Amino acid sequence: MAVSSFLAKTAARLRRDQRGASAAEFAVILPLMLTLLFGLIEITNGVAADRKVTLTARSLSDLVSQAVSVTDSDISESFAASKGVMSPFDASTIKSKVTELKIDSSGQAKVAWSKANANDVARPADQIVTIPSALAVPNTFLIWSEVSYQYKPIVSWLISQTGIALTEQFYTRPRQSNCVLYNQSSCP
Repeated sequence: MAVSSFLAKTAARLRRDQRGASAAEFAVILPLMLTLLFGLIEITNGVAADRKVTLTARSLSDLVSQAVSVTDSDISESFAASKGVMSPFDASTIKSKVTELKIDSSGQAKVAWSKANANDVARPADQIVTIPSALAVPNTFLIWSEVSYQYKPIVSWLISQTGIALTEQFYTRPRQSNCVLYNQSSCP
């Protein structure tokens, strides 16, 4: 009888003992809280990278549209300056191009000239492109920048090995003249 009475008392005492409850709850909640924390960090970094791509496209288009004429050196400097906007993200793999579009009397946009950074390919001259209808003002010009960036999350092994493609394009009108001259003496 003494053994069963001892076991019953010990079992009753263990049921009332709450000393390990906090540790057990912490062990259950910790993985969930860490997952939420790192997920929030990844989402925040992804949104920040997407915003930087938008600002890079805007900066590139804006820099070129402020000139009356540009040279290869000017465009290279514009690419370098627009890449600086991507900081603190790695801008070495960014693809970008800047294109001047001539919109004819019927509202059709054609490439007047195009330049790309070392990671991208320029558009061929006279290529017809589709632009938003609100920008298709006959007999005008547009500066069109296109930027793409492959964002690689910290947990890329979990999401995707190649990362997430972020792209943006931006249009501006030339500010100082009807068009921005590049290797030409007058607007085409």
